[in-house]
Amino acid sequence: MVQDHDPRLPCATSSVALQPRPLAPKKHTRIYGYGSVARKNRMEDWKEKQSQIKQLGYDNGKDIIDNVRNNPSISLVDEGRQQLSRELPIASSKINPYRIMIVLRIIILALFFHYRFLHPVLDAYALWLTAVMCEVWFSVSWILDQFPKWCPVERETYLERLSLRYENDKKSSQLPSIDVFVSTVDPLKEPPLVTANTILSILAVDYPADKVACYLSDDGAAMLTFEALSETSQFATKWVPFCKKYNIEPRAPEWYFSQKNDYLKNRIHPDFSRERRAMKREYEEFKVRINGLVSTAEKAPEEGWTMQDGSPWPGNNIHDHPAMIQVMVGDNGINDIEGNKLPKLVYVSREKRPGYDHHQKAGAMNSLVRVSAILSNAPYILDVDCDHYINNSKALKEAMCFMMEPAAGKKICYVQFPQRYNGIDCQDRYSNRNVVFFEVIMKGLDGLQGPIYVGTGCVFRRQALYGCDAPVEKKTSTMTCNCFPEWRFLCFRSRKNKRPMHTEAKKQIHSLETIEEREEEEENEGLLTEELTSTSQEELEKKFGQSSTFVESTQLEDGGILHNFSSPLSLRKALYVVSGGYEDKTDWGKEVGWIYGSTTKDILTGFRMHYHGWRSVYCMLKRPAIKGSAPINLSDRLNQVLQQAMGSVEIFLSRQCPIWYGYGGRLKCLQRLSYINSVVYPWTSIPLTVYCTLPAICLLTGKFIIPEISNYANIVFLALFISIATTSVLEMRWGGVGLDDWWRNEQFWVIGGVSSHLFALFQCLLRVLAGVNTNLTLTSRGGANGEHYVFKWTSLLIPPTTLLVLNTIGVVIGISDAINNGYASWGPLFARLFFAFWVIAHLYPFLKGLLGKQDRMPTIVMVWSILLASILTLMWARVNPFAAKDGPVLEVCGLDCD
Repeated sequence: MVQDHDPRLPCATSSVALQPRPLAPKKHTRIYGYGSVARKNRMEDWKEKQSQIKQLGYDNGKDIIDNVRNNPSISLVDEGRQQLSRELPIASSKINPYRIMIVLRIIILALFFHYRFLHPVLDAYALWLTAVMCEVWFSVSWILDQFPKWCPVERETYLERLSLRYENDKKSSQLPSIDVFVSTVDPLKEPPLVTANTILSILAVDYPADKVACYLSDDGAAMLTFEALSETSQFATKWVPFCKKYNIEPRAPEWYFSQKNDYLKNRIHPDFSRERRAMKREYEEFKVRINGLVSTAEKAPEEGWTMQDGSPWPGNNIHDHPAMIQVMVGDNGINDIEGNKLPKLVYVSREKRPGYDHHQKAGAMNSLVRVSAILSNAPYILDVDCDHYINNSKALKEAMCFMMEPAAGKKICYVQFPQRYNGIDCQDRYSNRNVVFFEVIMKGLDGLQGPIYVGTGCVFRRQALYGCDAPVEKKTSTMTCNCFPEWRFLCFRSRKNKRPMHTEAKKQIHSLETIEEREEEEENEGLLTEELTSTSQEELEKKFGQSSTFVESTQLEDGGILHNFSSPLSLRKALYVVSGGYEDKTDWGKEVGWIYGSTTKDILTGFRMHYHGWRSVYCMLKRPAIKGSAPINLSDRLNQVLQQAMGSVEIFLSRQCPIWYGYGGRLKCLQRLSYINSVVYPWTSIPLTVYCTLPAICLLTGKFIIPEISNYANIVFLALFISIATTSVLEMRWGGVGLDDWWRNEQFWVIGGVSSHLFALFQCLLRVLAGVNTNLTLTSRGGANGEHYVFKWTSLLIPPTTLLVLNTIGVVIGISDAINNGYASWGPLFARLFFAFWVIAHLYPFLKGLLGKQDRMPTIVMVWSILLASILTLMWARVNPFAAKDGPVLEVCGLDCD
């Protein structure tokens, strides 16, 4: 039988006849898909699309395909319904050779150690054993480092689709609100002008102004920071409309006006040049006012600072002061010069009392979480350091492309942006860019459960910070599939679902007979619900604290506030949640918020989220989302690395170490190995320092860590070197890392390993075993380019300089000995020299500083290094384990001296 096609269908006209699908009378209709859930979903999607098409003026199916192709508005409807982001695996032509090379290198390492264990150096057994132990540790560390790189991915976002879905011209923006956290401590080490640029870049971000709230945490309670923020809010009324009018990038004025490119390129507005000159003049006046505040703050009065009304500044005692909250920009009628609304700006200084552990920056961030929950309660939070500004004004929208995905977005706890820095010289001598980590390791982690949290430039889901578990994906039952014969359903269907239609009918029949019983059950359920509600409220207060307003806000998954933003009631409640003892006997720092227990709060915080089943996303943009100020010299750079290494060692020595903690959660195995690697790496400093000392010892004693090798050993050693080089080349290829960046990373791995990592290890051991506490040193922010190679005094410079002196002395003595002993001694010398030059090449930045200007190396560092090297050399000459026990062996030379 032939039927005409339905004229409502868009694929054909009513005059086209189609052959229907034949049905076998003995087969059930579910075999053909009719009545299945999938088909119903397809029909609903088709009907929704037809209604959208009819709204555009197409009431029938004639020429509908041509109209869709020619009308862009219909294609926009489809565009807005597509996914907002996409995962792009690394091309197989790049990643597969790398994987094969890793496997081959592991096999070669096994052959290498088989030879090393079976061929000890008997005349230098101590040297051989020490070298083998170091090599085993390096191999294990390398294998741990390869797990995150096995499945790297890249991602791309579609901002146009986000705008189509959530930003309609006829309606207000449907994008979610975002709270931005900025923290600062000491305005003299973290200049207020740098912080002001960060605040201005946030207020000018390309995001609905009523959806953004910026919170500045002043943990030093400095009046300078407060006044600088007030000046910043006034300047923002002029700067923000200028940025949005001309769509300038970046929106931090210091970095925008310091650009050396052609700022008139692609500019066609006739008033742009004039307004830019006027804005630059306004910014220079703003800088003068900020510099005046800094100059005044350097001479603090003995009686303390006073405010304009004559009352003393509450934060005169930075260790004992009340909480302070001031709404700089909010619902107080402050708009920009064009009358547009500005994002909210709030100053927060939490209460400090003696006897309380305030947990440094992690405690300050948790205070901001509670304050923001009462004042704005955005479902998403961006964490930015005071010296990191938003370089890409669309960064928040880029993050929302991941968070707002209907299915996958609900499982994302945070979106991590890579760290990028300004003010770095072209050579990047001290590896400030850290390219290998951000271009290789983070991409690899993104293919597992997500990148680790690096401490800044991260957009969080607020519910994930509250310690909630990630939503569990509901597995679709295999019983709903209608693509298999009827016998499959008869075999595998459970008894209680065997006849769902009859069961439902039976319920309807008996519902009239049992109505009174059901009423009694509902009353009992109501009483039980009230008891559970009271119990749940007690548990929530024990978890989040005694603020009922804050507890209520935690239950709003999509955000929203219960009171007016800047009402006195809201401010009083906000002051209560930042009191000194609010966190006592709660889960703050344990299960909720930023996790305590380490100098660096980032690793533990991300680890807890992944433990709860969340996944994170790595977002790399063509224009970097966030940029910051790098340490301006080697001393500050080493102090920065010291802080990071100390945090890792603290976690390793705590009960929250990933090696033995969190096995009952939803953390993936490879993700756990990556966290283990992130806390174990400082321990590599011990074998690395020892291994860098071995070349000098070999040159001074004439011994070596490898015996005379055979042809088989030559092949194994050659294969090992080739595999190391090939692995590095392939890694640079798929990661997009240049040779210079890779080599700087290798150099600083040695420099940091024998200095910062070594000091961090011993300082943490002293703190744990002997109770000796060490203070956290803030690195300087900003600085002139001429200070990049200034070597400031720090004890961290002594170990690498000592290794340089030792190996240089060893090279000189080794060559002198070869010259004296003749041609036969040059062959064994080459291997020792290669070993020593390997150490010197990795410490080349130190050597370049030593050979440069005299003021680049402090005299005390040179004196201590030479003294230490001399002592070690003399001790070795005095206690030489390779010398004969009965004195020197005298041999007859064969010459008749008479």
